[in-house]
Amino acid sequence: MKHTTKETAVTTTTARVTAARLAIRAARPRRLTNVLLWAAQIPLAAAFVFFGLTHLTGRGIYTVAGAAELAGAIGLLTPWLAGLAAAGLAAVMAGATIINVAAGGGLVFLTAPLCAVFVLLAYGRRQQIKALWAAIRR
Repeated sequence: MKHTTKETAVTTTTARVTAARLAIRAARPRRLTNVLLWAAQIPLAAAFVFFGLTHLTGRGIYTVAGAAELAGAIGLLTPWLAGLAAAGLAAVMAGATIINVAAGGGLVFLTAPLCAVFVLLAYGRRQQIKALWAAIRR
């Protein structure tokens, strides 16, 4: 007997989130790589909480940068968001480097290496970023 009706599976939001978390967990890097990435992420998150709070007391673009730095710091400590947070902080540090160069070079010696470190962290978590993107697109 041929089944002619189309059946659609009903998936709840909770089921989608659970599936996404499992996919992201499965995309984790190898154990040693994961430990090294966390060893870099934790102190960087602490530093960016400090930087973010310092910038939040400023005005204009400093407030926006402070909010982005705080969000990035929280994201670095959240396992399924760590790669995306590192990519976001790399973008923030790239912007900060450009602004520092345009303003006369102030803290370029700090922002440029931080940008490179966050690019490496995002690269180390690239499979998790891909899994997160795939989960979002569903």
